[in-house]
Amino acid sequence: MSYDNEKSGVLFKNDKEGNEKRPDYKGSIQIEGVEYWLSAWVKEGKNGKFMSLKAGPKKTALEAYKQADNLPSNFEGSIPF
Repeated sequence: MSYDNEKSGVLFKNDKEGNEKRPDYKGSIQIEGVEYWLSAWVKEGKNGKFMSLKAGPKKTALEAYKQADNLPSNFEGSIPF
């Protein structure tokens, strides 16, 4: 039996290395077969602590397009005319 990690993700405590703007937690999530980076910041609001989240694709749109259509690795995304 294989594990289906669709719409599942993980977050790990992040070492901010002296930069307070870096996320408190980092990880990844998979949605509809696409993998995303996931970042979380612990914040304080009027109702208490909460996490603010940001997600971004692990691959650029061009990388995903190349993989999906099996384009040659030297494809630059331009039309040759």
